[in-house]
Amino acid sequence: MKKILLFVGIVTISTLIFAQQSGPAISWDKTVHDFGKFNEADGKVVATFEFVNTGNEPLYITNVKASCGCTSPEWSKEPVKPGEKGYVKAAYDPNKRPGKFNKSITVTTNEFQPTSILRIMGEVIPKEQ
Repeated sequence: MKKILLFVGIVTISTLIFAQQSGPAISWDKTVHDFGKFNEADGKVVATFEFVNTGNEPLYITNVKASCGCTSPEWSKEPVKPGEKGYVKAAYDPNKRPGKFNKSITVTTNEFQPTSILRIMGEVIPKEQ
């Protein structure tokens, strides 16, 4: 009986030790930005998504890809140290794109779960003819 309890205790402690996260970890302030309604004539709109590296190793953004050519991404190029902030910006060009939109930005990092999906949405009010 003592051997069984000892074995269960060792397995439990081992599981807890290995369950602790090691490496970088990304924590987003938001993953969706709604621009609401805006005029096509006003030009590009930009959403900024901030994050914190909550892990214990530097976080690298290795790729950022928008779902279409109407969205231009920009991001933190330098490694983000533990506890520091980084960003991804998404600029949407409404020129000749009236109506509602919902676009995604795929962010790839060196984190354990390497892919994050960010979304921008809104409605473009067309220029008057």
